[in-house]
Amino acid sequence: MKIFAKKLLYLIIMLFIISLISFIAINAAPNSFFASGQLNPNITEESITQLKAIYGLDKPLYVQYFSWLIAMVQLDFGISFASGSQVKEEILSRIPITLTINIISMVFIFFISLYLGIKAALNKNSFFDRFTGQLSLLSFSMPSFYLALLLVLIFAINFEVLPIAGLHSVPDDGSLTYYLDFAWHLILPISIIIFSGIGSLTLYIRSLTIEILKSDYIFFAKARGLNNKQILRYYILPNLYPPVITLLGLSLPGIIGGSVILETIFSIDGMGLLFFQSALAHDYPVIMGILIIGAFLTLLGNILADLVLLKLNPNYDGK
Repeated sequence: MKIFAKKLLYLIIMLFIISLISFIAINAAPNSFFASGQLNPNITEESITQLKAIYGLDKPLYVQYFSWLIAMVQLDFGISFASGSQVKEEILSRIPITLTINIISMVFIFFISLYLGIKAALNKNSFFDRFTGQLSLLSFSMPSFYLALLLVLIFAINFEVLPIAGLHSVPDDGSLTYYLDFAWHLILPISIIIFSGIGSLTLYIRSLTIEILKSDYIFFAKARGLNNKQILRYYILPNLYPPVITLLGLSLPGIIGGSVILETIFSIDGMGLLFFQSALAHDYPVIMGILIIGAFLTLLGNILADLVLLKLNPNYDGK
């Protein structure tokens, strides 16, 4: 309970700091949502002033920030400048697909990296080890947007075996065909996230496993006649889980941030595409809402990682 209270306090403090920095950065950016309106000769200065008063933009920045902060605590992120709808409703309609893509990707990244890293370490200097090393280098050195365009060109345009964009090709009737079509559209985006995420984690797991294999307890385990499967289950995996889970928690921001690029390329109506469209339109309430919710999900992921580590190791102090 004490660790949970500390994590909750950490979450609140970090959200406050992130909200303050984001608010200052957004208001320091050149132009605004009303800049295009000011160029329209049919819109008077009085109309622009009235619109700013409606959205509270005529008040000092500190008043705007604390008004927004109080509303955010009540889960009210304001009204979108572009659409006029509630920011909360727009974000809630986009969160499920972004979370679905990222959670599925994280699960695959974890198991694929664990398999490749351990097998490469157990077969050090073999062909598989060298192949895994080259694959990992290619993984974290290739930009995700370039890989996305390359796979679209190959599988969607040349061979026409995968869809080029969107999430659906059939109407939403709740049938098995609809869900299979939905999964078919997610193959390319999820594959790109997985490939971009396994590189560094595979090399990290390989390095940790090699160090574990040098330990004295592995030597004594082999002397006792334990086979490789028993050593893997009782010695290697328990020592790998804590650092790997920690690294996965820390990698959440990069994976969620990568959704902006992939959702834009594949026209997926998730938080990433909404953030990109809002940034182009200078829609500040939506941008702030996405930043805060994204920060909350990232911090929550790190806290959950700490709780999992506490379950695996009761002596873990969460620091």
